[in-house]
Amino acid sequence: MKKILMVTPEFFDVEYAINPYMTSNDGQLHKIDRLKAQSQWNELKNAYSKLEYAVDVLPGVKGLPDMVFAANQSFPFWDHKKEQPSVIISSMRSEFRKNEVSYFEKYYAENKYTIYTLERSGQAFEGNGDALIRPGRKQIFGGYGFRTDKNVYNEIQRITNYEIFLLELKNEHFYHLDTCLSFLDENTIAIVTEAFTADDLRSLKNKFANIIEIDIDEAKNNFAGNCHCPDGKNVILQSGSEKLIKSLHAHGFKTIEVDTSEFMKSGGSVFCMKMMCY
Repeated sequence: MKKILMVTPEFFDVEYAINPYMTSNDGQLHKIDRLKAQSQWNELKNAYSKLEYAVDVLPGVKGLPDMVFAANQSFPFWDHKKEQPSVIISSMRSEFRKNEVSYFEKYYAENKYTIYTLERSGQAFEGNGDALIRPGRKQIFGGYGFRTDKNVYNEIQRITNYEIFLLELKNEHFYHLDTCLSFLDENTIAIVTEAFTADDLRSLKNKFANIIEIDIDEAKNNFAGNCHCPDGKNVILQSGSEKLIKSLHAHGFKTIEVDTSEFMKSGGSVFCMKMMCY
């Protein structure tokens, strides 16, 4: 994957609450600084450009304030049998977000992907927010429990022919897998241990040679678990995640700090704001 897909933030806002981060302590919806959000979005886009990734951009749509979180509406994968890019279109759990999906489907059609939609109606699947491909392997690690239904992975396995490893999410602050597990390279992951069951933690420790544990306060307050390593070397993450940055450097990774604080008010950061494509 050598291309990044992002959605412009001109209509980004917090208009409803579907996760614990969207309201203040007194229950009020967060207010967004639109100019600051645009500047932060530009900063992230430029970070990928400096790593020599092409960045495709979809225009935001009025009335779809969370469309900017481009990791959720689809799941691109490489079809090894057909030797071509393919994508599974998401089925969003929240009614507020369902209309985002068609704009991504149009993008994939224009770029000649083979497009799959899930046959089982009523089954929620939130794309690359919950389904993560292990670098270098035909393996999908699938989170479920809050946004994605467990049974949907049976169909995803049939479509992709990838091996599936299921991970139950048990902490409401980590409602997508991409908020608490990040692939850094084929054998290294960063995880928030408090997001997983004891059985799943044991399974992860058996599968990966290197596991970096993310401090839960940095994960909740700084979205450290939503970092992204697109190339096995450089990790893009929210600025100020000092404990994780120290651990990443100790494991030989370089770090690129960006500010996504406006987007964190809606429950997303670096990984949520982009999609890696072919």
